[in-house]
Amino acid sequence: MLSQSNDNELLPSRQYQYDDLPELGEVELFRRREAVFLVLAGLFLGTLAVLNIIGITRFVDLSFDIPGTNREIPMVIAIGVLPYPITFLCTDFISELYGRSRANLLVWVGLIVNLWVALILWVGGILPGFPSPVFDGMRELAFAAMLASMVAYSVAQFVDVQLFHFWKRLTKGRHLWLRNNGSTLISQLVDTTFVILITHYWAGALMISPDKSVAGQLLIYVASGYGFKLVVGLLDTLPFYIGTHWLSRYLRLPPAVK
Repeated sequence: MLSQSNDNELLPSRQYQYDDLPELGEVELFRRREAVFLVLAGLFLGTLAVLNIIGITRFVDLSFDIPGTNREIPMVIAIGVLPYPITFLCTDFISELYGRSRANLLVWVGLIVNLWVALILWVGGILPGFPSPVFDGMRELAFAAMLASMVAYSVAQFVDVQLFHFWKRLTKGRHLWLRNNGSTLISQLVDTTFVILITHYWAGALMISPDKSVAGQLLIYVASGYGFKLVVGLLDTLPFYIGTHWLSRYLRLPPAVK
């Protein structure tokens, strides 16, 4: 039996039958599919909450020398960038397994989570209490990056979902690696550029030296952040293949790896 409708939305009561796997009851099938979605959605939303809090509280220097030369490749990234690529992997899994509507819904819920974090930080700052330099500093930096994060997140995640399904339609469901990388790598370039430009020009929260070209320093920030995401994005291709193959069988969906 088919497991998905014509508009690529998963139908909970239908399953694809594998010769080496037993057919599942409707209750067990529903439980499995909702549990996997909950894990992916929880990882996605938890990562968003964490990166909004730690955001630009610290920058890490991952610069490295080019072997055999005296040249250095600068790579300075905000600590909040470290877990961010996992969000694109989660939306790719959900797009592949559950369809566009659920992926778009998750993006909207993620935006609500961003607003919820901002509300908690704001309320925590205006209520009477004892002085807390740690909270005040974190709150100031979080608000400085919050707008950049929400705008970049909203645009990039929707771009990721739309491009994923664009490549899937264009290739008629083949070339899983193309829709995984083709959506993630473009959307993360959009995300990185938006974050850096808004954080600097609206929030003024980046470490910018007045003695050097502002454009050059912003370019380094963009290139550093995107370079990190590019490497992680390419590395997640194998986990995405393995994950979709295993999850398709576990959830009784048609084989996704082509």
